[in-house]
Amino acid sequence: MDKFAIEQQRRADSDSRFIECNGFRVHYKMEGSGKAPYVVLLHGSFLSIRSWQGVMKPLAEGATVVAFDRPAFGLTSRPVPSKHHEARYSPEAQSDLVAALMQKLGIDRAVLVGNSTGGTLAMLTALRHPERVSGLVLVGAMIYSGYATSEVPAFMKPFLKAMTPVFSRLMKQLITKLYDRNIQGFWHVKSRLPDEMLAAFRNDLMVGDWSRGFWELFLETHHLKLAERIRTLRVPSLVVTGEHDLTVKVEESFRLAQELPGSGLEVIADCAHLPQEEQPQAFVRAVRAFMGRIGHGA
Repeated sequence: MDKFAIEQQRRADSDSRFIECNGFRVHYKMEGSGKAPYVVLLHGSFLSIRSWQGVMKPLAEGATVVAFDRPAFGLTSRPVPSKHHEARYSPEAQSDLVAALMQKLGIDRAVLVGNSTGGTLAMLTALRHPERVSGLVLVGAMIYSGYATSEVPAFMKPFLKAMTPVFSRLMKQLITKLYDRNIQGFWHVKSRLPDEMLAAFRNDLMVGDWSRGFWELFLETHHLKLAERIRTLRVPSLVVTGEHDLTVKVEESFRLAQELPGSGLEVIADCAHLPQEEQPQAFVRAVRAFMGRIGHGA
């Protein structure tokens, strides 16, 4: 057993599960009866499964709910891509991982609930694997900015890859220095994020050679042109935004709700970028109501 696998086992919770999928050893949790309808939760960058801990059980009262640590985060492994290793960190590869994980878990179709960059990947999965997606809940989703539109220029990639040891160390120093401030910025009322919870999120990220995994993810960042593809989606959708979201501006979520065919809009009061964290009851009500409207209610 390698060092990371030992660390996975040491840090795992009693309800943690692991599965080999697309080159990763994926850490996931499951709540509910094990039967349809299914909900798959996709957390945002710098976070982990922990972001859903307040809503998984309530959502599972009428569904089977799965949450997993995305590549480069939490207790999911961080292998280095190579010719002999299929693990990939690109947005497309991550969306393919969602579909492959569902297949391995015996999930035919599911409602994907994605927060922030998790929302980016939820939409990308619906575009690449429409047969797997019965609904979308996009929570402060990065569609018109941030991860969905950032790009590492192709001509710079060979140089950046050659300098990986140097740049991954620099990235480690930068993230370590700014991490607490960055996470606190996701919250409207900072006091709702206890010090021990912030420390837990930090520990979830900083596992093993975590900066190398994040560097690999960074190198694969490119403009996804989702704004040009939104109108091709034909899946029931709900756009959710925190009333005070500064990470993904509320106006962007309003625009998304207007441009996404047949989409609904839910503005959750008194919270920012993480409604599921700051206002879990209101968040659960919104998702349950959406599930009911599309025929997935308990």
